[in-house]
Amino acid sequence: MPETSREDGEPQENAAVAQLYGEPFDSGLALAEQHQLAADLTAACAVYEQLLTLAESIEDSPDVQFLRAHLLANIASVRLTATDLLAAEDAVERSRALLDGIASAPMGPRGRQLWLEMVLRTLLARADLLRRTGRLDEALACLDEAALRLPEFDDPEGLRTSELGLNRVHLLIERSEWGAAEEQASALLSTTPATAVETIPRLLIALGLICASTGRFDPAEDYFARAEDVLRATGDTGELHSLLAHRAYTAMRRGDFDLAEQLFAEASAFFERQRWYGDLAVCEQARAFLAGRRGDSTGADDLMAASLSRFEQLGASIAAADTMLLGAQHAYDRGDITEMKRLAQKARDVYQGREVHERCAQVDLMLARTLEDNLNRTDHGHHERTSVDNALSLALPAALALEAARYGFATAHARSQWLELADDAMRLVFRLAVRRQDQGLLFELVEHRCAGASLALDRTPSTPPGSAAGDAGDARASGETGESVSVFPSAAMKVYGHVDGPTTLGGVAADAAASAGLRVAPPPKVRMSQESGRVALQEYIAAAEFRYHRRIVDEEEVPFSITDDLTSRPVVQVRLADAGDLFMTWTWAGGARGFGTGHGPADEVDRAVRALAAALPGPGAAAEGMRQAFASGAMTDPHNEHALARELAEAVWPEGLTAQIRQVSARAGRPLVRIQPSPRVAQVPWELLAVDAESDVRLIDLADVVTTAPTSLRRPDPGPCPSPARDAGVHRDSAASPDTDTDSDTVVLVLDPRIPGFRADSPLGSVLGPPGSDPELLAFVQSRLDAGAVVPSVATPAEAFRRTDLDRDWLSGALRKGARRLMYVGHVSGAPVEGGQSEDGTLHLCCGPGTTGLAETVRTHRPLSAKDLLLGTLPLRADGEPGARIWPAPPRVALIGCESGGDLRFAESFGLASAMLHNGAELVTATRWVLPTSFAFHRLAGLPESVRPLSAAVVAVDTAHEDQDPVARLGRWQREQLDRWRSDGRIEHSPLLWAAMTCIVV
Repeated sequence: MPETSREDGEPQENAAVAQLYGEPFDSGLALAEQHQLAADLTAACAVYEQLLTLAESIEDSPDVQFLRAHLLANIASVRLTATDLLAAEDAVERSRALLDGIASAPMGPRGRQLWLEMVLRTLLARADLLRRTGRLDEALACLDEAALRLPEFDDPEGLRTSELGLNRVHLLIERSEWGAAEEQASALLSTTPATAVETIPRLLIALGLICASTGRFDPAEDYFARAEDVLRATGDTGELHSLLAHRAYTAMRRGDFDLAEQLFAEASAFFERQRWYGDLAVCEQARAFLAGRRGDSTGADDLMAASLSRFEQLGASIAAADTMLLGAQHAYDRGDITEMKRLAQKARDVYQGREVHERCAQVDLMLARTLEDNLNRTDHGHHERTSVDNALSLALPAALALEAARYGFATAHARSQWLELADDAMRLVFRLAVRRQDQGLLFELVEHRCAGASLALDRTPSTPPGSAAGDAGDARASGETGESVSVFPSAAMKVYGHVDGPTTLGGVAADAAASAGLRVAPPPKVRMSQESGRVALQEYIAAAEFRYHRRIVDEEEVPFSITDDLTSRPVVQVRLADAGDLFMTWTWAGGARGFGTGHGPADEVDRAVRALAAALPGPGAAAEGMRQAFASGAMTDPHNEHALARELAEAVWPEGLTAQIRQVSARAGRPLVRIQPSPRVAQVPWELLAVDAESDVRLIDLADVVTTAPTSLRRPDPGPCPSPARDAGVHRDSAASPDTDTDSDTVVLVLDPRIPGFRADSPLGSVLGPPGSDPELLAFVQSRLDAGAVVPSVATPAEAFRRTDLDRDWLSGALRKGARRLMYVGHVSGAPVEGGQSEDGTLHLCCGPGTTGLAETVRTHRPLSAKDLLLGTLPLRADGEPGARIWPAPPRVALIGCESGGDLRFAESFGLASAMLHNGAELVTATRWVLPTSFAFHRLAGLPESVRPLSAAVVAVDTAHEDQDPVARLGRWQREQLDRWRSDGRIEHSPLLWAAMTCIVV
């Protein structure tokens, strides 16, 4: 055995001759490396073949057999890079046979290590080969065998571990397991040593492809730029050109088709010169898509034929099926339905055989789209119902699987970007349901979409690291949207990394992955009928789970409607879902019976929502946004406000429901309207809707209104204390620590806390003014002192304001001792909706920079985020506690701050209000948009300083929370404000302030 070894099949910047086997082998190996570095694979392979011929002429011995195995492994590496898969397979098999033949030969510890290293190389090369040819289960078996051998190998820097990890990432990408692939790649990148100069750029490229395939194009470009820096530093010409093709793919997904054409053409020219036919076939596949899009049918067909031929010659079955799928779309475009069906079915057969279930869903969606298109083009007569049924049977299970794919991602941002892609499939489903005029199906679709994701407090990744496909062989759906990219397979740009790759994540890597973001699980089943036990969409869910091996719903069941409201009266539950148009369902309970569905056209809804946004203060605490709202916003002028309220009602509220509310009210008294808004309409002030075209009647004139959160936050059966494994909604009693007195009469007041590092007149300064300057607020605190225990303990009401000792540890102690109410009045910083992470919303207490938490510091202050409230210290230490145990919420919580209820604007509602509900609150009063302070009224509207609208709102919320029916009590105050606004139009009665308030329940 040679005394030293290195990856001779991989190029190195320094090609100095190492002493391995003696001459001419050592200098030959160095020369081959130089050829590989220059991307001259033909020359590199010729050198290796010459050396192999020489080695085969030497008298046989274990050392000579090892030399031959080494040379064959290098040949396999070069052949794989050049996508000469048949030759690579022959070299891999011959190398492994030689190594097996000397396994029992005497060798010292160093010799055993060299033999193990070469065995690992051949296993990883074979896994790479099997992956590229679509034999994914066999590839996984090779990686598992490598993982079993890895502990024997001396790998102090973890280089082989990271290479094994990279191979697992590539396999996950091949299966379109985007979330699991991203999680593993991110964890590996954080732990891979800087000396792994081959692995690091390929991890970066893999992360870039994952982001590009899931709609996150800017992060993709960032990863590619970082990879390019490393590749240029090492002089890896071949990988730089492969990176060019990856950037072309990203440009195509982004919609920059001219740039994609240019980059693909440049990459194709290089691949053709170098005879890298696999990479060339990928480029031809993409260029066929682009040619078809610009109307060049002949060019598209030629490129598809060339791509398909190359893939078939290489044995790359999945890639060949991708090209067939693209060809099926082109066949449909030219009217050849028979050929379209043939190619689509042939592609699906390949996907099914290889257990690539995401592509199966992609085929089914394509067929459903073509059926819908055919329905639009031709009259199906009395067969139309059958055609629609067939389209739905294909589209709905596939759309459910595509939507559920997001649960594999570790961050809400990644999930929100994926949903933007997945929503195209669900819009198709809703269109088909409308076409079938199936009110029952529309009802169940809305109920399922509104159930909401469940919070998963679990360190274990959703797809086990040791499995490429999860427990049930999960597969990510492709996620293309729109006509321009609805057919091109998102995974068609193959990740051809070099032949190495990871063991199961553990230790630091696992912790890094687990703490990357807020994990969620599928929504609960929605039980539509207690008698029949029917679950919403049950037959379609069963079909999706059977066809695509993906879990669609959790085992927990929740009823689609509840009657145990805070008051005993007629109740109508209204739910809304975005699917292009805005879809609504409503169900009556509490003595009234009936249900209905409706939908608003997308253009009307979007126009009304834009008008509302123009009337509200801008995001954050921007002074200009508040100034504009007072100067020209519709909310500060009675005539314009009524016009806006009418426009909103016409766009989002059905007249039939208004008529039912009137009928119920006349017979049984004022009903309660429970509204679960979709993200698009979450800022709509439902109370203000002008529901009568002939008079100025508002919804709040007819009913009390409460906002409802997704049913996934509801925990029907309180159980023992939540464990770190998972919790979908913590009951107040179960969340409390042992010292919690759940019968406590204490009211916790956090009133305008002083934030470290911010003066009273700064952006995070005072919201209520100097302590003791507002008689109304002082009277409110005194009333609480007179009524019972108040925390913090104060001698005078003024001491309750602008305190410096109200940090998160103090709040935890106060809540764990037990309280019946929490009132927070202060600064709230909402999370940007486009970021998708509602859990990044924060409360600002008196926490300094040294405070432990999950939010970034702001100057000398660390805010308390919704993520803190949910996850607690679980991501921070092994013995961490969930947030519900640290900050158990009392039954009633008021969060009076800017957009404190803004988490309902997100696809996943895990912001501050939802966190309080999750931690045990029964009702949370929060705000829909940025609140104007009394000072803003004084400065921007010229209101006398003696009039303090925000103080009046604080008192009104406090009064409501002391009432047996807080929703009705707050609604009464809002009606009083509305009456004054309609009668005198004074700015202090403007709905800009009071209509922002809403009570949120589950």
